[in-house]
Amino acid sequence: MPFDLVPRVVTVVGPTAAGKSALSIALAHALGGEVVNADSMQLYRGMDIGTAKLTAEEREGVPHHLLDVWDVTAPAAVAEYQTLARAAIDDIRARGRVPLLVGGSGLYIRAVLEEFEFPGTDPDVRARLEAELAANGPAALFERLRHWDPAAAANILPSNGRRIVRALEVIELTGRPFTATLPQPTPHYPALQIGVDRETEALDERIARRVDAMWAAGLVEEVRGLLPAGLRDGRTASRALGYQQALAQLDGDLTEAEAKAATVQGTRRFVRRQRSWFKRDPAIHWLDGASDTLVADALALAG
Repeated sequence: MPFDLVPRVVTVVGPTAAGKSALSIALAHALGGEVVNADSMQLYRGMDIGTAKLTAEEREGVPHHLLDVWDVTAPAAVAEYQTLARAAIDDIRARGRVPLLVGGSGLYIRAVLEEFEFPGTDPDVRARLEAELAANGPAALFERLRHWDPAAAANILPSNGRRIVRALEVIELTGRPFTATLPQPTPHYPALQIGVDRETEALDERIARRVDAMWAAGLVEEVRGLLPAGLRDGRTASRALGYQQALAQLDGDLTEAEAKAATVQGTRRFVRRQRSWFKRDPAIHWLDGASDTLVADALALAG
């Protein structure tokens, strides 16, 4: 297929619970597309309810790629995701189909769309920082990161020890802020970026309803079922929103009401970080997820 006829990548990005999944299904039907997951937690096998992973029925026959890739014990790895996602996108484009890169993990989206080389790693530095994390928790490391690189700290949850350790490792190895090691945008694919958001009050209500629905659908039992698979040992999976709180409920550290409230609060904080990340990208065309013309507006952008 001539290069100028190879389909561009269409992204559907934005904060949690804004309506990305529903829009992506509609666009896939209209454009002849296939979805490539860009939600870091949906990469984990068995983490379905708490990540709002679409069921096979809800996918309406649209092929989905990069769901259920990692065991819950595996740490999230953006470099590995980049390789997997680009392979899926290249295959979709080679077949004349439209790749729809869908999710709220901003770094994952950027790693796929742009020429993005990852800073190296040092096992000794990483081991020392991880030992400190295990001994003292993430709070002290986060304060160190906030002192050395406030911009990086603003985009990392204070509880996300894995990402804090990685940022501090890069700072030690390069002598520069972690954010300074991120490259200037150079496109890897031709892309149309669509952002979906809603008014804050409306999105807050959707988040609360989603959390209630997750508990009603059996999130705690899902978490209980993942314990034999090693969920507690998963540095990334065990700290995922909803899963961390459900674990605390199972341990008796939180009541159900407290676990749900903590999940709602944590998700709302995460949404603020997602918005901060995506709003910096002038290439994203923002649409109102509550609009009756959302699909039509997105298709108009797609031409």
